[in-house]
Order: sequence, then structure tokens, then C-alpha cells
Amino acid sequence: MSSAVQTATTFPAIPEDAIVLGLVGTPMGPFGAVFTGRGLACLTFPAGAQEGCEAWINTREPAAHVLRDHPALAALSVELTAYFEGSLHQFSFPLDLRGTPFQLDVWHALGEIPYGEVRSYTDIANTIGRPRAVRAVGMANHDNPIPIVVPCHRVIGSNRSLTGYGGGLDLKERLLQLEGVRLSLKISDAPIRMETGYSLS
Repeated sequence: MSSAVQTATTFPAIPEDAIVLGLVGTPMGPFGAVFTGRGLACLTFPAGAQEGCEAWINTREPAAHVLRDHPALAALSVELTAYFEGSLHQFSFPLDLRGTPFQLDVWHALGEIPYGEVRSYTDIANTIGRPRAVRAVGMANHDNPIPIVVPCHRVIGSNRSLTGYGGGLDLKERLLQLEGVRLSLKISDAPIRMETGYSLS
């Protein structure tokens, strides 16, 4: 059985019976986003932005009225852009995380990893009091519905090497590079190239 959890802060109001779905412009390309009245519920990478968001709605809120134009999308674009430019270290909008109790425990633990720091899967398993559940932690990490904001990219191997990431290992390395993390094993040393023509080096 799944449950939902959310934080409380001010963000553009969304009607209780509605879902906001849209593409969010960033220097990394358009991300897909879904907002409920509780907060950001889904964020998808540019490669499958629209499809991933529609799949979330079909699974979680199939009867909801879908709004495709809403100020929440612009607010998210501002914060994601600031993150990719290196000027934002913590997002401010509320989240509507939905998953099993175990998944929610893992995702909350991910949210506690500070900007510029990393943890191993074993660290996360220990944090949630499930030291034997390292593989399950990896699966919950993989199923994180709000990457970047819930920073699953900050989880690496116990030997400080990169491991899997839904956006690709190259993106994971470059996000950590943006945050100032130095790893023992890297995919490349190339800076992240932005669509605007400048780089995150």
C-alpha cells in the first residue's frame, strides 16, 4: 500500500481536483513536471519528459483535471535554472512524494544529504535502520520520482565510484562536479555543456 508525504511552504495554489502537467525550461533542456495541490510530485529528464509525467498521472491520478499552464511551472523553471547555474543549493517548493513506506524512508534520507556531499547505498540503509536492505535501497533510489530535487545523484558506490542513474552516468558525474564533489573514478573530465552556450565547469 502506498502513502503520500509532503512538506509545507508557499507556492502557487493548485485546485484540489487538478493536476498541473507541463514542460519546464532549463539550461539542460525541458524537464517534465507534475504538480498536485500538495506540491511537486514528478520530475522527468528531457529524454522522456512528457511520457514519464503522463505515466505518473495515469497511475496515480487518472481522474484528475489536468492543467497545462500554471505559475508553478515557471517557479520550478527559475529554481532548476538557478541550480544548474550553481547559484541555488536548496529547493524551496513543497513535495508530494508517493510510494511505499520503505521508499518514502529512503527518499527522505536522500533529501537529508547536503549539497556537495555524497553517501553510499550502505550509508542510506544504515540511516533508515535497515542495514541489510542495501539492494532495496538501490531500487528505491532508482524509483525516485523527483530526481535532482530529491538528490539521488548524491548516492555513490562505497568505493566512491559512480553507480547507476536514471539520467545516465555522465549526467550524474556532471551534477556532482557542479556541486564540487570529487570522485575516485570518473566517466570524463568534460564540463557540463549548457544549451545557452556556457558550461558548468
